[in-house]
Amino acid sequence: MTTSAEAAEPAGAELLPRHEIRRFDVFAEYSKLKALQEGRPLDQAKGYGIWLAKVVAARRYGGSAAGGAGARKPAAGEPAEPEAPEPFRTLSGELQTDRLFGREIVARMGEEFYRQVFAPTLAEHFRRGDRYESIRDRVRKDWKPARSPESP
Repeated sequence: MTTSAEAAEPAGAELLPRHEIRRFDVFAEYSKLKALQEGRPLDQAKGYGIWLAKVVAARRYGGSAAGGAGARKPAAGEPAEPEAPEPFRTLSGELQTDRLFGREIVARMGEEFYRQVFAPTLAEHFRRGDRYESIRDRVRKDWKPARSPESP
């Protein structure tokens, strides 16, 4: 009998990430998938995913979401909301973009691992309707970083 985590494992699961897979990574990917489901383009969905993961992490660990979209109060005579939403949100003065997602999520774990293992596994869980909270630790348990040849 296979578990639901095993059932969602794609071919290529023997690939290992370059660094530990964090709950942050899983949450950012899940948020990206939700944004795609809501109709956002891929680049904006990636930016939204990393932005939301950082906002939630900051709140959880005692930080604030200062500098995020909507954090600044409009000046007198300035409209309360922009006429059209910006494609990317800002956090601490930095745009949270698809490139940032690529650098802080994909490159950190390794592009091959992301494309062949991480993203397809999470997409399958998302497609099935599995909640983030129910899989965030289970999917990560066997994804230990590859040891470099010089590691003890």
